[in-house]
Amino acid sequence: MLPERDSNRIQQTKPLRIMIAEDEGLISLFLAELLEGLGHTVCASVATEAEAVAAAKVELPELIIMDGTLRQGSGLHAMKAILSGGFIPHMFVTGDPYRFCAEPGAIIVQKPFDAPTLVRAINRALLPPAS
Repeated sequence: MLPERDSNRIQQTKPLRIMIAEDEGLISLFLAELLEGLGHTVCASVATEAEAVAAAKVELPELIIMDGTLRQGSGLHAMKAILSGGFIPHMFVTGDPYRFCAEPGAIIVQKPFDAPTLVRAINRALLPPAS
């Protein structure tokens, strides 16, 4: 069964192992607390492009939440490197959503955001990728 698509209803997904790649400590902490409050497990929380690529290989997350800009690198470049090893559901949380306009199908959450917006984006990220 696919996650709910109706934006007026919030259906939480099954508990997931989620990796957070976010260079702002407070935002990373907020995301982790929010995700854990929704029943998910944060398997890694990283702040740089290199850490994101390495953690994805080691932790094998079921979902990646990636900031657009990381310390010492780019979330977009990190995600491309991670996806070169195979698809992992992912989404971007960023203050600058226009930077992702060239990424077809990218799931983007603009900062600031709330829990219902995050849950809807997670549900969208978990849909099978378009062929």
